[in-house]
Amino acid sequence: MDEIIKKLAGLGLPGVILVILTVASEGSSAVVAATLTAWGGPFGIVGGIALFGLLTVLGDIIAKYGIDAILKAIYKERSKTESVGTLLKEIRDLPITDEIKIKLNNELSSETANTYKDKYILVTLFIF
Repeated sequence: MDEIIKKLAGLGLPGVILVILTVASEGSSAVVAATLTAWGGPFGIVGGIALFGLLTVLGDIIAKYGIDAILKAIYKERSKTESVGTLLKEIRDLPITDEIKIKLNNELSSETANTYKDKYILVTLFIF
């Protein structure tokens, strides 16, 4: 059993998901294959396996920087092309802790305030 645990731990987050999926399906490999196929979308089971690879990369990044840093960067980038009000509403509906929601709200609010401040300074300099 130790050998299996070491191999699953080597997979990281996808290994945990695979264990949960297997337990939930009571060990049926058909259910695991069907789920991988469904996750793969038009690419079938190969796409599902590729998604597992993506989960590994994503899990490594989150482990390195932390979920709040990743979410801050994502929402900061999205705020360049989407309205901050829409993003704040989306954040309010996310299934994350209130602490992270507050951090994201503060990040977007300060980003918006800095943008308006910079525009105000430019307009003031242009007028004078």
